[in-house]
Formats: sequence, structure tokens, C-alpha cells
Amino acid sequence: MNLEKTTNLIAAQAETLTAIRQEVNKVIVGQEKLIDRLIVALITGGHILLEGVPGLAKTLSVKTLADALGLQFQRISFTPDLLPADVIGTMIYNPKDATFTPKKGPVFTNLLLADEINRAPAKVQSALLEAMQERQVTIGEHTYTLPAPFLVMATQNPIEQEGTYPLPEAQVDRFMLKCIITHPSRDDERRIMNRFAQKPPAPVKAVITAADVQALRDTLEQVYCDEKVGDYILDIVFATREPAAHKLDRLAGQIQMGASPRATLCLNLAARANAMMHGRAYATPQDVKEIAHDVLRHRIMLTYEAEAEEATTDKVITDILNTLPVP
Repeated sequence: MNLEKTTNLIAAQAETLTAIRQEVNKVIVGQEKLIDRLIVALITGGHILLEGVPGLAKTLSVKTLADALGLQFQRISFTPDLLPADVIGTMIYNPKDATFTPKKGPVFTNLLLADEINRAPAKVQSALLEAMQERQVTIGEHTYTLPAPFLVMATQNPIEQEGTYPLPEAQVDRFMLKCIITHPSRDDERRIMNRFAQKPPAPVKAVITAADVQALRDTLEQVYCDEKVGDYILDIVFATREPAAHKLDRLAGQIQMGASPRATLCLNLAARANAMMHGRAYATPQDVKEIAHDVLRHRIMLTYEAEAEEATTDKVITDILNTLPVP
């Protein structure tokens, strides 16, 4: 593998990533980590779940990114009375010639914003499963391929319990990243107040196309992941399943279910994308550590005892990263 050639390719793509950030920053103040994770999802083709209390610009961030990308964008506000047909589409009867024709739903787009995804019942959430994993949708007897690229960017509110339906584990696992959005700093909030209290922000213009997104993904395929870094990723994932075998006996009674093999793939992809965003043609253990919480936090199930002791998946992941030897 020619690292120098790949480094030059990444340098050529740096302008594209900078242009995206500049456009998004016209509207979004602070939240650099959130913007980085959205770009990682874009580069890797992975879906992303944003969790945070209302008013933290989750929806606005995704909408602004969509405007900067110049791709097809659809938004679905999930509600308890939503039907699967409202997401994927349905068959419409035509009385003139007594035939059924497909009416495609909003899922046929490049970027799908699933707003407040945990407000919809399980039937609707499961309608997204095939779309998220297979990039296709079945309506009636026919299967339709979704446009490329296709990304689901979902938001959910963690504090409301009434009228919400927790996401099934199978669907949560299909999100490459789960990001926890926190309140901005005092300085950032002052900038938000000054920017939005007087006049609307400058319009965001599209700076890249679907072909540019594909070029980013082609470049990602060239980013090198050493075997030692791969072993480190495997150590982290297996430590969530067999903590005692990795000198983490204290976690053995806290983890009910560890991360799936999909976590291994996602850690590898996301670490390489993180390296690419830092201008490197190779992934390092630090790239793995930077992205590990967002990849793993929704893939680990804790026991009731751990939850009673107020343990969190983030604490468990931090413990694993602090204990395992770094190559």
C-alpha cells in the first residue's frame, strides 16, 4: 500500500471537508464534535443517532449539513400515529385500469432525518430496518433500491418516557454511531444569542455533490489499518463480551451483553475515517480511542445491578480503554 499516494489523496479531499465545515458553521455554533461525527457518518456510509434534550440543535445540525451537501433530503417527524406506509410508501389502486402502482415514501432520498425516532411504534421503526441495512425497500411484491448515498440521521429525546417506544436492540445496532449531545459552553451560548437574536443566519449553499461523497469513500478505502491496531479493536470488543478474560473482573457482573461483530467493523471504519479527517493515511490506536464511545455506547447492555449502582455504558467503555494495553 502506497501511504504517500493516499496522503496526497487525503490532502486533496481536505478542501472538501473544510468547505462543508465552513458552511455548517454559518448556522451551528460550537458542537465541533457533533459536526465531526456527522462527517464520519457521511464518509463511512454509516447511520447516526443523536441523543439529547430539546433545544440543542440536533435537527438543525442535520438539516444544515444536508443543505451543505447538495443531496436529496427528507425529514420525517415521528409520531405515535405514524404508519409504515408513511415511511416507505405503499401501493395505490388505479380504478381506470384496475392496477396498483407504487407510491414511494420519503425514505427514497440521500439523507433521511428521522426526527424523534423513539416516538413511533415498533412497526414503523422496523420499517426502517431493511432500508438501513440493505439499502432497499419492499413495497408490495417489488423491491426498490434506495438512492446512493443513503444515510439515516436520527434524533431522540432521552428524558421523556410518556408516548415513546424504546428502539429495538436490532435497530439500535444498525446505527454506526450514537452521539450524546450536551449543552454548549457559556461562551458558545453567548455567540448563539448574539448571532440569532438579531437576524437570521446566512444561507447555507451546497458545496459538494454525490460524486464528491463517493470520492471521499473511495479515499477511505485506501486508509491503512495496521494489524496491531486491528488486534486492539478486537481486544476492546471482546473485553465487552468476556471482561474477566481481559483482567476486568470488576465488569463481569455489570455487562449483560457485549458488543456485536458489527461493532468491530464500525470501529475499524470509523477509526480510519477519523484518521482521514486528521490528514493521515493510517489509523492509530488514538483514533480508535477517540471514536470508541460513540461506536460502543449503544451496543452494550448493562445488568440491573449495574444500573442500580448508577453505572453507565460510557463508564464501562472508559474502564476498558484505561485497562487494555495500547499497542
